[in-house]
Amino acid sequence: MVAKAVATACKSTFFNVSASTLMSKWVGDSERLMKHLFGMAAIYSPSIIFIDEIDSMLTARSEGENEAARRVKTEFLIQLDGVGSSSGRVLVMGATNRPFDLDEAALRRMTKRIYIGLPENDARDALIKKQIASVANSLNASDFQTIARKTEGYSSADLAAVSKDAAMQPLREVPPGDILSMDKNSLRPVTKNDFLAALRGMAPSVSQATVQ
Repeated sequence: MVAKAVATACKSTFFNVSASTLMSKWVGDSERLMKHLFGMAAIYSPSIIFIDEIDSMLTARSEGENEAARRVKTEFLIQLDGVGSSSGRVLVMGATNRPFDLDEAALRRMTKRIYIGLPENDARDALIKKQIASVANSLNASDFQTIARKTEGYSSADLAAVSKDAAMQPLREVPPGDILSMDKNSLRPVTKNDFLAALRGMAPSVSQATVQ
């Protein structure tokens, strides 16, 4: 979301990629895809290349590492050096939950690091409202604040999962034989108790030890 916001604010072309889109079982294909990615980014500059879960591609190199993975890392670093020295305006961004697993050579080249913490109370309130906006509900401002307080330590993904589970609570009350024939408008609205029930079965995915 942050990368998309940056691309929109800068009016740049946005390339959203992951390690799986760049890796190939054929020898040499991964390096070729990497070259094409940076080449396209240069053509459509100003542009932003965003690599999600970048640690899956740029883990620290080791003795027993697969040769194909090593070549991909080397090609990425070469292309990254080219971005810095070329006249094209290309910004490379990566996201990871495991920054300490990244290769040192990659960290030296990606000098700007931004820590994005867990959402605070007001942010959780806004995220829950957004997640449940399209679902019929009877929640008021006080209910949203109560849910926000009880979800301290939850990530954005956790809040999305809790909201989806709460939205399913009214459907779970419908007899299985009536689900296919019923009108969706006949479902009762989602309530605060549905969220509390969802929270009882869903703990935060991020521990305090990890955050610290």
